[in-house]
Amino acid sequence: MTHTHTHTHTHTHTHSLHSGCRTTLSYLLLVSCQVALLICFLCVHCTNGWPSWAAFQFFEVVALWFFVAFLIFFIMHLFRLQERMPCISWPLTEFFHYSVGAVLIFIASIVAAVKCGGVSALVVSSVFGFIATFLMAVNLWTSYSVACGPQPGASV
Repeated sequence: MTHTHTHTHTHTHTHSLHSGCRTTLSYLLLVSCQVALLICFLCVHCTNGWPSWAAFQFFEVVALWFFVAFLIFFIMHLFRLQERMPCISWPLTEFFHYSVGAVLIFIASIVAAVKCGGVSALVVSSVFGFIATFLMAVNLWTSYSVACGPQPGASV
């Protein structure tokens, strides 16, 4: 008497990473803004002898705060976590965060540029602050036009 065993294995792989996210303009702007903010923070943090302690402490805190916040948004988009929390309006949340971030980084960059005292690392930090402000403004404009633009099928 021979026994034949047949095993059937069904494996379903669900990819939790949002693979289409890597090619979008929003993704590239978000990563570029994160890099610029990280450079801002590191240039200020690693410099000794700030000409104006309060100004660069503000700049350092603002740059680090928005770096962490954008990192959280990046991780949420990468793993599609916003789909699991439908009670929050994510386009509105991101719009609000980018607008506040652009204004605060712009103010901090102006103050840093005025108070840098010729210290090259602080000059670089303020320049990257202006770059981050520009990237946030572009991302704000593109996300606003996507979130609040004309909807498909709507009559004009």
